[in-house]
Amino acid sequence: MTANDNNHRGLLPAGLADLLPPDAAREAGAIGIAIERFAAFGYERVKPPLVEFEESLLGGPGAALAPQTFRLMDPVSQRMMGVRPDMTVQVARIAVTRLKHEPRPLRLSYGGNVIRVRGTALKPERQFAQVGSELIGVDSAEADAEAVLLAIDALRAVGVADLSVDLNLPTLVAAVAAGLKLPAETLRRVRRALNRKDEGGIAKALGDGPGKGDGKKAADMLVGLLQAAGPAEPGIARLTALKLPAAAAAEAARLAEVVKLVRAADEDLPMTLDPVEYRGLEYQTGVSFSVFGLKGREELARGGRYSAGYPEDGVSEPATGFTLYMDAVLSASDTAPERPRLFLPPGTPWSEAAPWQAKGYAVVRGVTASADPRTEAKRLRCSHALVDKEAVPL
Repeated sequence: MTANDNNHRGLLPAGLADLLPPDAAREAGAIGIAIERFAAFGYERVKPPLVEFEESLLGGPGAALAPQTFRLMDPVSQRMMGVRPDMTVQVARIAVTRLKHEPRPLRLSYGGNVIRVRGTALKPERQFAQVGSELIGVDSAEADAEAVLLAIDALRAVGVADLSVDLNLPTLVAAVAAGLKLPAETLRRVRRALNRKDEGGIAKALGDGPGKGDGKKAADMLVGLLQAAGPAEPGIARLTALKLPAAAAAEAARLAEVVKLVRAADEDLPMTLDPVEYRGLEYQTGVSFSVFGLKGREELARGGRYSAGYPEDGVSEPATGFTLYMDAVLSASDTAPERPRLFLPPGTPWSEAAPWQAKGYAVVRGVTASADPRTEAKRLRCSHALVDKEAVPL
């Protein structure tokens, strides 16, 4: 079989890819930087397994990811297992089982690859690296703000300078609908109009849902939610001015407090608000957020409040956290200069490598005889060659 006949072995399934030099090293370095920033704020790293029993993996908030989970039979236990599509649910499992006796709030971090059944139009990759942190066991605006600020800190440390945060309340519309006693079918129509940002369609979607005389009140309130979208502080002012039902008003007040705390910590951070957005945030239970790069407007991180554990079993805790999407992060970050590569001719004592490495060089030792060290160094993509004990640029 010739080399050309063997090229088909390099083909990979759709959505999967090899990460080659120097990108693999960049990703590993960025993950290390992010984990170190988490550690600097007291977050301790955990390492969950790649696969686990599906009842654990897909319980609680993991149920939302069941359609995206690869499944396989464990030949040892004869039980079904799932390949993780997300690491947040695994960290939550660890918190409420293995670490249930640790003092709260519990701060955990993680980093690893996940794989999903399908990609999306905006994110066709099916395997990608996730890095993130979870703050478990406390329900407060301070915790919500910490998640936002830690995500920003880590992204800046990795090399993404210009960032913006989009804040959401994915349960707000449901809370408003409950206060207005909207039927489920009416809520479904209202959701569709809100997703289209269609103010005129809201009254039509309401139909005869609320009681007589309440239709205009309900429509005005839901249109007010749409009109609160935009820069965070003006949006908060519009949102809190609405006469929302009690539960919805409490959510709006919580978001207002989070915005205030984040702004106090970072005066110049661009923040926007979209109080009706919930798609992709189905298991979030409170203040949620996405972080974007101002240059590419690509989502770099997503997080927010959720219930960690298994509410169906009566075992759950309040939690908040976020995940960095490393492929997008690396695309948005400045590329660090590559380490210079120094070629050491065959026979160079091993001990001579360390001093050059201490100066920042990656040393490439010659292992076969060559007539011209410079030519061999260029062939091996070296930037320098050791000639007469000097690093000579090529």
